[in-house]
Amino acid sequence: MAKKARGSGGTPATVALTAAGIAFEVRSYEHDPRATSYGTEAAEALGVDPARVFKTLLASLDPAAGRRGELVVGIVPVSGHLDLKALARALGGSKAVMAEVAAAERATGYVAGGISPIGQKRAHPTALDASALDHETILVSGGRRGFDLELAPRDLVAITGAVTATIGR
Repeated sequence: MAKKARGSGGTPATVALTAAGIAFEVRSYEHDPRATSYGTEAAEALGVDPARVFKTLLASLDPAAGRRGELVVGIVPVSGHLDLKALARALGGSKAVMAEVAAAERATGYVAGGISPIGQKRAHPTALDASALDHETILVSGGRRGFDLELAPRDLVAITGAVTATIGR
C-alpha cells in the first residue's frame, strides 16, 4: 500500500497516518445521502467483504446517574454489532452506553457516518474487535462519508493505542 500525503483529499486521519509513517490506501466512493447504514454502503460500493469494513462507535464508559462518563471508542465490523458490556470490560469499566451523536461529533471532530478512529480531536481509550486480526488489511472511515482508509489492523492498533478484544457480536 502506498502512503498518501496531505493534499486535496486530506483529513486529520490521513495527516496522522502520514506523520506516523504508516502505510495506508485511500478507498473512496460516491456516498448516497439517503444511506443510513454507512458501513454497509462502503462495503457494497467498494466490493469488500463486510467483515473487513469496520465502523467506529463512541460510548460513555461507566456513566453515573445524572453525569456523563468517559467517552471511549469501539471499532467493530459493519456486519455485526458492538457489545457494550464487552467494550466496558475491555477498557476496564463495568458499564457502557452509546454516546449521543452530537457528543461523538464534538469529541472527535468528525460527522456521524464519517467518524474515523484516527486523528480525533483528542485520543480516547479505544478497543478494536479481535476479528480484525484475522485480516491482512481492514477498512475504517477516513474522516468523512464516502472516504475509507485501508490499513493493517496492527497499524490501527499502534496509531490509536487500541486494545484488541472480542467486543462485537
